[in-house]
Amino acid sequence: MWAPFVKHFPDRRLIRFDAPGTGRSTTPPFPIPVAALSGLAAAVLDECSADCADVLGFSYGGAVAQQFAFEHPHRVRRLVLAATTCGLHGIPGSPNAMAGLVTPLRYYSPTYFDRTAAATFGGATGRDTSVRRRMMETRRKNPPTPYGYAMQLLGATGWTSWSLLPRIPHETLVICGDDDPLIPVENAQLLARRLPRARMEIVPGAGHLFLWDDVDNLVARIGRFLDPPQPAEDVTPADDYELSAIRLQHEADDAGRAASA
Repeated sequence: MWAPFVKHFPDRRLIRFDAPGTGRSTTPPFPIPVAALSGLAAAVLDECSADCADVLGFSYGGAVAQQFAFEHPHRVRRLVLAATTCGLHGIPGSPNAMAGLVTPLRYYSPTYFDRTAAATFGGATGRDTSVRRRMMETRRKNPPTPYGYAMQLLGATGWTSWSLLPRIPHETLVICGDDDPLIPVENAQLLARRLPRARMEIVPGAGHLFLWDDVDNLVARIGRFLDPPQPAEDVTPADDYELSAIRLQHEADDAGRAASA
């Protein structure tokens, strides 16, 4: 599912893993809580000899990313939280969207996915039949087992990052779509308010699956955050004057602080 997103970052090393019960990972006999998945993410970085990384968490992965940033702050450079929530204290999605998550049937039945995609995910997936067909073909390759899917849902029960958010120190991009029936925009606003160094972007017309069905747009936004453009070396005389004035002001402030000390 990440392939369309990954190909836009040819110069970056991207590390992905299937959580237990999903994709090609084995199914656990019991629910694995979010904190344990955070530890697993750290183990994945260890296995890949990666001391530090930019971390992108999408949806359920956003919960893991928040927990990971809190527990392993030295291993995170910048943090991206996409279409996600703080868990308890968050704003639930619409009843139809939440009902669509109860069963993994959408991974097995194209008819069911086609019938429920608009109410569950919104965005281009909900509006465009061709997007739904492409998404369905991808999802059917490595679907979760029903038991593994249930273990995932149970693993998130009771989790919240509410008290952790003010203690996450990283520069963070909180990004969401305004047509996401599963994770309403209010969740991004809540995260952005409680994170000390967060910026928020709301993507018009985007739904829950915007990393796949609006990939060019999202890659541009996330890429600008992870690798912000460097200031130009050449400046106009006016710019040079303004920069000099700023430097003089900083020197005056430093002198004032030294005199006070």
